[in-house]
Amino acid sequence: MNIQVRNLGLQAYQPVWKDMQDFTLNRDDKTEDEIWLVQHPPVYTLGLNGKREHLIRENTIPVIAVDRGGQVTYHGPGQLVAYVLCDLDRLQLSVRDFVTAIEQSIIDLLASFSIHAERQAGAPGVYVEGKKIAALGLRIKKGRSYHGLSLNVDMDCQPFKDINPCGYPELEVTQLLDLGVHEDMNSLNNRLVEYLKINLGYNTDR
Repeated sequence: MNIQVRNLGLQAYQPVWKDMQDFTLNRDDKTEDEIWLVQHPPVYTLGLNGKREHLIRENTIPVIAVDRGGQVTYHGPGQLVAYVLCDLDRLQLSVRDFVTAIEQSIIDLLASFSIHAERQAGAPGVYVEGKKIAALGLRIKKGRSYHGLSLNVDMDCQPFKDINPCGYPELEVTQLLDLGVHEDMNSLNNRLVEYLKINLGYNTDR
């Protein structure tokens, strides 16, 4: 089974979100799944059940209410964002299995740099020594997914201090740069895509 990969570069959040919705609405049983790799200018996104009380300090960064699960998170340049547009029924994956496979792909990527990362019960995403390095937020419509994951690479983490990341007060975040990883974004994109293909059951380039 194949999956298409598109590298969108730096793009404003809202047009990409609309394109994801349109892609999901218009796809059919023969439409190949896709991964969209992107970076966004600074933006906070608030999930469907998100509470504005988790925006603890006002700043100049826009806040967009979106249709994914989860609470509030921050996107900015230097963060790897991968949107996974997949047909879960065709993959024969439950939502829980799908989430686990995405988290495992991030864990595998970090392990390739000798970084031990793990999940936390009841708190989707990936953590290193209790600090969040990757967030996960998805929307499933008629068995098809959109939205995806964000991995902090080499970014300004200050905006996370003005929110409760993913709804958790005083949750600390970290990034690959702080863990001694100096890898360009294209290389990280390629490596993550290979782990996603393996863990989700697609054909790989290897």
